[in-house]
Amino acid sequence: MKVIFIKDLKNQGKKGEIKEVKDGYATNFLIKNNYAVVASESNLKQYNAQKSKEELEENLYIKECEKLKEELEKLKINIKVKVGKEDKVFGSVSTKQIVSELKKQNYTIDKNKIKLDTQLSSLGTHIVKIELHKKVLANLKINLIK
Repeated sequence: MKVIFIKDLKNQGKKGEIKEVKDGYATNFLIKNNYAVVASESNLKQYNAQKSKEELEENLYIKECEKLKEELEKLKINIKVKVGKEDKVFGSVSTKQIVSELKKQNYTIDKNKIKLDTQLSSLGTHIVKIELHKKVLANLKINLIK
């Protein structure tokens, strides 16, 4: 029997996947526990409509991320840090500090999306990657000043 998975089921199938399974397993476990539905014509049409809607929403979100990327790449953020002898920075700048500076500029970005390759622990300009989407990476310029 062919079924369409509605939820992810470990080692069996992922949401949206169409698989051929044994009849008893499908009716007694998958369908009964709302992990899957029978792959009938009406369910396939509904599945395809839902899939195309999700793809459209995904494309719109990617376009929004592209616009945000352009804005962020034009931006240069100055962060004041404490320094000691020979202009060495005490500690380093965290993603939380970057997020708070972005909020001052009216940008709300989750701190988990900011990818720091190396610690920002020296004065000057640094490039920080922000993963807005799996396909969209923005480069933000951060200037550490005394």
